[in-house]
Amino acid sequence: MNKQNISKLKMFLMGISQRNKENKDFFIRLEVDFKSGTKVFSGIGEDEVGKYKFNFKGKSDIYTFDELLENISEEARNYEAIKFRYVERGTTVIIEGDDKKVTVKYKDQEESVPNIDEFTSTKIKNRDYFVKVGQANDLLKEIGVLTKDGKIKNDKIRKYNQIDHFVELIDGLLKEIEFKDSITVLDCACGKSYLSFVLNYYIKEVLKKKCYFVGIDYSDTVIKASKKMADNLGYKNMEFIKEDLTNYTPNRKVDLVVSLHACDIATDMAIGLGIRAKSKAIVVVPCCHKELLGQYSSEVMEPIIKHGVYKARFADLLTDGMRTLMLEAKGYDTSVVEYISPLDTPKNLMIRAIKKSDSDEKSMAQYQELKNRFNVEPTLEKLVK
Repeated sequence: MNKQNISKLKMFLMGISQRNKENKDFFIRLEVDFKSGTKVFSGIGEDEVGKYKFNFKGKSDIYTFDELLENISEEARNYEAIKFRYVERGTTVIIEGDDKKVTVKYKDQEESVPNIDEFTSTKIKNRDYFVKVGQANDLLKEIGVLTKDGKIKNDKIRKYNQIDHFVELIDGLLKEIEFKDSITVLDCACGKSYLSFVLNYYIKEVLKKKCYFVGIDYSDTVIKASKKMADNLGYKNMEFIKEDLTNYTPNRKVDLVVSLHACDIATDMAIGLGIRAKSKAIVVVPCCHKELLGQYSSEVMEPIIKHGVYKARFADLLTDGMRTLMLEAKGYDTSVVEYISPLDTPKNLMIRAIKKSDSDEKSMAQYQELKNRFNVEPTLEKLVK
């Protein structure tokens, strides 16, 4: 390549260097083909614990990223043409150059979608999925929805529908909140973190936004399992911490707190942490309401709640209603929707909250009135302080 176009190549590679600095967690690899006549000499660059290993002509060398790009631009002087591909999650940047011109283009990885087999197609034909089979195959295989050959598992279609519906229900919320450079998501009582992995994929590779995930759980087993899945997927923008939610203090600004089916007051711990961290949004799907069942009483309702089933169901309603009021009292706009069919589980309500103001005295007064009327002391009140 001539000097003029080597200079243009270096200019484009400076842009790649800046992109790598800003999106380092999303880097997958870089590929380069040097062409001389009919011969092609290929090299691959991969992350090597903070440095970059470049395999070329049967030899591997370790560089900083800028050193690697400089090496590639100098090597291009010895060839007629170059094709350079910088691959990150969701996007590939392609630079092509020869003695006539140097060009750059961007290609979304979802443009190349494998064919969906007929069996899988019939299983998912009635829904336009947010996390699609084909585009998200690596993710869906890792969380156990697809077989190794890409077919949807018979016993996992319900799970697939549930996690995709979660994404659907918070899609508008994600777009409504104004984020600056990156979205930080805190997954409370994360378990095996399926929800975080799906949201990670959707935010980065569908919405094209940078993101970072922190999963918190008290179980060593699920934290280790989550770390392993993140390694398998190459999701470097995630960390998983074994910690009690009441003791955890985020070391970065939190934009979204999520919690799916955290049992009993673990949901309160998630809401409390979100409020203390001044999260821009909080989304929870509660489960196993036990705390207020043994506390509340009401002479007026005694003829109804003398029946155990009614007493338990009202305890569920009272618990989630007071949670919603506390969120409103702390300045959050709230909505409550049915997450999945009650045929799947009766614990199917989702509480969504977006921070809009500092506080709401009317909602706090209503909360206190309910406390007095039903003689209850919710743990949540202690957790938000």
